[in-house]
Amino acid sequence: MKRFFVILTTVLVSIFVFAQSDIPVKVTLTMMVAGDQNMVDFFQYEIAPEFEKLYPNVKIKVVGTGPGDAGSQQIIQQLQLEKDSGKEKWAVDVVVIHETGAVWAIERGLIRQYTDFLTAKRLAIRNTDEMALGVNVDGYVMPMFHSQTALAYNPKFVKDPPKSYAELVEWVKKNPGKFGYNGIKGGMSGVAFVFGWVYWKSKNTDILINGPYDKKYEEDWPQIYAELKEFNKYVTMTAGNAGTLDALNRGEIWMGPVWVDMFYTWMREGRMDPNIRIILLDPGMPGQPMHFAIPTKAANADYALKLIEFVSSPKMQAKYIVERFNWYPAIGDDFMTPYLTKEVLDRIYKDVKQAELLKYGKPMPLLPYKQDMQEAYEKWVEK
Repeated sequence: MKRFFVILTTVLVSIFVFAQSDIPVKVTLTMMVAGDQNMVDFFQYEIAPEFEKLYPNVKIKVVGTGPGDAGSQQIIQQLQLEKDSGKEKWAVDVVVIHETGAVWAIERGLIRQYTDFLTAKRLAIRNTDEMALGVNVDGYVMPMFHSQTALAYNPKFVKDPPKSYAELVEWVKKNPGKFGYNGIKGGMSGVAFVFGWVYWKSKNTDILINGPYDKKYEEDWPQIYAELKEFNKYVTMTAGNAGTLDALNRGEIWMGPVWVDMFYTWMREGRMDPNIRIILLDPGMPGQPMHFAIPTKAANADYALKLIEFVSSPKMQAKYIVERFNWYPAIGDDFMTPYLTKEVLDRIYKDVKQAELLKYGKPMPLLPYKQDMQEAYEKWVEK
């Protein structure tokens, strides 16, 4: 019954949204997007043409700021300039930022609450629309998609893959040099693996994820990182996310942590051995969403809301987020599976099902712990 009302509401809101497509006011909807070039291409060449068909009076202008937290930082700096200028209407209407960027923006009063008016908010089933890096972001953000790290392995060499971090430790001792990752430099798949390691070993995992922040909860870290340093004696260090995939594909390593969307994209493009599989390790590996947010004084907040609603709809999530870009959706799988072919469903959920994502898909740590974990790796593991 709940699902019926959700679908009914979606339909009614869609009718309301589409009914306004003949509004003649010319609008340039400016959006700033953190992330790799594929994020910019996604909006510029896929979403903008479709949205502009619905709203012929709207022209979308996409500005990319680059990958990682640095990309989000550039967006925050621009919004801060807008705020400091004292202008009543800001030039940026919608932003796509990492969790770190969302936290920074809320702390500085740079984005507004809007998701009470967003139908898609009711379709979200993970709490990433409510918490980010231990901070309450409820009302301010709507996930665009979810990225997830997982352990990729080659069944040709690994018949019975480790199912947990503990089993992985035993495996690498028996197979030295055949597990590879990139440490904490050159790609987040390695960073996420290290965070997962600390989650596994720490006595305070829930606090590392949800807070509060206090150095006393890092007391067991020297031993945790000493064990990781010992683990690293048996592994191959790769050159970034792509380096891990390349090494896997060439058979130089047999296992390594990867971003799932990148893995499946390479697979679809014929750049990966199609026999390579993925698995999520117990007690979990981190992932992260990208978030939509609306600046506090966006000049076209109404159309920003329509755009977010449009991309978050089940049909668009299925067509682009899952089928085209191999990300995991921002909304529950059940809402978009009617729009996906069996082939796509089999590809994206072949190894990691939604239930496993909910169980083993861990959030990134609280922002200050996140920074401390990376510094600790440099201090105790790379030294």
